[in-house]
Amino acid sequence: MGAGVDYVFVGDDFTGASDTLATLARAGRCVRLFLDPPDATAIAEEGLDAVGLATEFRALPAEAIAAQMDVLAPLLKALSPRIVHYKVCSTFDSSPETGSIGAAAAVLERHLDPALLAVLGGQPSLERYCAFGNLFARGPDGQIHRIDRHPVMRNHPITPMAEADLRIHLARQGLEDLLLLAWPEIEERRTTLKTHIDELMRAGKKRMLFDVCDQGHLKTIGAALGGCGRDGRPLLIVGASSVAEALSGDLQPSGVAAPAQGRTEGPCLVLAGSRSQVTAAQVKAARRFRPMLIQPRHLADETAAGAFAASCAAALAAGENVLAHLAPTEDYRCSGAKLSCKLANLVAAILDRQAVCALGVAGGDTSSIIVRRLGFRSLAFEEQLDAGVAICSAASDMPKRDGMRLMLKGGQVGSNAVFDRFASAMNTKSPTTPPGLWHHRP
Repeated sequence: MGAGVDYVFVGDDFTGASDTLATLARAGRCVRLFLDPPDATAIAEEGLDAVGLATEFRALPAEAIAAQMDVLAPLLKALSPRIVHYKVCSTFDSSPETGSIGAAAAVLERHLDPALLAVLGGQPSLERYCAFGNLFARGPDGQIHRIDRHPVMRNHPITPMAEADLRIHLARQGLEDLLLLAWPEIEERRTTLKTHIDELMRAGKKRMLFDVCDQGHLKTIGAALGGCGRDGRPLLIVGASSVAEALSGDLQPSGVAAPAQGRTEGPCLVLAGSRSQVTAAQVKAARRFRPMLIQPRHLADETAAGAFAASCAAALAAGENVLAHLAPTEDYRCSGAKLSCKLANLVAAILDRQAVCALGVAGGDTSSIIVRRLGFRSLAFEEQLDAGVAICSAASDMPKRDGMRLMLKGGQVGSNAVFDRFASAMNTKSPTTPPGLWHHRP
């Protein structure tokens, strides 16, 4: 590939990757998120100094992650980055079998020979905190819970979090011997942390876990790490978008940019493929959409699926915003990966019948599969919508989808009003039917 960039990030799903894209763009980086590894021409044409690659690793078995990363890692190395960021969920939900962070890190270490592998354990901007190696997160009840006692994450349907200590959690995935730099030490060494890290590296310590309890910790860690890895070997940093925040100076991650000007007005489609309590509350709070409940038969039967897609398309053609969503407690009688594929086919069927200028998707695995199913090539940041939620502009070889605006939202992030904020940001018209008269359709 031959083109050098300063910062390369690999997202283990699309929603998280788009959040890191937004963080870097707001910090002044010239950055684009690709679905497949870009060539040198694509990077040079836009003068990119940061490049992202979105994957579906969070939903894959460890063996598949290792095999795919074996192909990607040499391509990443050819970019000669100073920073390689393996972007994971801020709740670190993963396991030795599925979405293994350790499997990906091991391959990257082998190919890149990094000067240091650092894990940043929190993202305060999303109310995720790491203290003495233990991860905490805000729950839907508004309280901060240790991750293994979190009302959602301890019961995650695919990767339930049964261990809060990230050293133990990651060691079970093969990422062992993490030296903890706890928050009191980070605060005490606020001006000398880089020197301390250098000393530890000279002593043979090449894997470190950093506590992160507030934005001040991120600033200190970022300043220290920013001066490391100057000997031609990159830094490999594992963590959420807090990694990009740490290396972006005084960026205020919770800020919301003004909407871009000159966009096409029209209705938008949102697909809520997450069944988390957070997304369920967002669906319930939406007032600028016609809600359309996806029932099991809509995904099991081709005729029923076509009828549902036609109903959604008709509402969009009439100028209404449509929110197609799963029922949180319904049994759809298929695995998570299969469900995401069926939802992707459903969205494609709707858009084949009625084009839209804006599409929102809630759910990390669902977002990844839908974006690929719709044939997009890359994403560019457009504006910040909510904490951890960005609006991007998508590039596609299909004229009717090129330039479509996308909101890709993880199941656990965003305020209750995030869907209505998306509709407002897209300059869509207010619904003509009073929200109180709308019902979930069969």
